[in-house]
Amino acid sequence: MSAPEGEYYTEERWHNWLDRLDEEEVDLEDEDSARLRLNLQDDAVIAVAKIVSGYEDGDLGEEAALDELADVREIVLSDIEGRFDDEDTVMLVDAVQTSLVCVFYAAEEYIAGGPAEEGAIEAYVDAAVDAEAEEDLDAALGYCAQAGTLIIDGEEMDMSIAEGIDYGLVAEWVNGLDSLYEAMRDPEVVEEDDEEGDAA
Repeated sequence: MSAPEGEYYTEERWHNWLDRLDEEEVDLEDEDSARLRLNLQDDAVIAVAKIVSGYEDGDLGEEAALDELADVREIVLSDIEGRFDDEDTVMLVDAVQTSLVCVFYAAEEYIAGGPAEEGAIEAYVDAAVDAEAEEDLDAALGYCAQAGTLIIDGEEMDMSIAEGIDYGLVAEWVNGLDSLYEAMRDPEVVEEDDEEGDAA
């Protein structure tokens, strides 16, 4: 799963996805748009999973792995203001970027400090929901990131965990953790030019 340094993800790859969004009729209620959103998100998360795996396998040292994560983060969380005229497209990319924030945070936490020492994924997500309800978003993100470190460490995640969460930041962050869970187990590259959006 290792890749040459600097080749886990490229700015060109991200912009190819954005160009494809420009070509699509994005409708947030449409199944095709939902699939495209998931592929865009999964593609970036797979890069994160490969970096973490490279660190675990000894192909990357801690500093190099964190640098690689920072490079990918800079690409996919870049400001898209003025990039799209369509409001639905802007909202789709914003949702992806929001989900990815938690994925990066979790990967950085895992590499710098290892997995959470106690607690379960569901418990951390529940704590995040409670923190969001109290408008403590920093704590909510922290709890989601701890859940992410456990996902990276190989803990099983109940795929229905997000069903009872009201729409908001935690729901988006858990969506990102869902992608991370899948990527850590099946890191297949998503083909940018596959019109049906199937994984390679």
